[in-house]
Amino acid sequence: QVQVVESGGGLVQPGGSLRLSCTASRRIISFNPTGWYRQAPGKERELVAAISSGGSTNYAESVKGRFTISRDNAKNTVYLQMNSLKPEDTAVYYCNVIYAYRDYWGQGTQVTVSS
Repeated sequence: QVQVVESGGGLVQPGGSLRLSCTASRRIISFNPTGWYRQAPGKERELVAAISSGGSTNYAESVKGRFTISRDNAKNTVYLQMNSLKPEDTAVYYCNVIYAYRDYWGQGTQVTVSS
């Protein structure tokens, strides 16, 4: 089975930055749609950013202008660069890859924005 792994989460102060990474056990990220989702306590999981197989991107309005999703095909990795972080960005961030008509999810990485 395909395993998806996120990394890069941690504790950061408001206004700070973090860079999340997502990779898979098979080379599927390089050629398939990949998205970053997040879920805060008591809230539903929401799409933060996504990149299509062709490289098109879209973002949630709440992060537009602050977050950037990108892909490095050679490394089979998708990144989420998060700048100007706010306390409301605190959540567990999950990576999702669509491959062969199935969704593959990582375990999530915790992002905490606090003073």
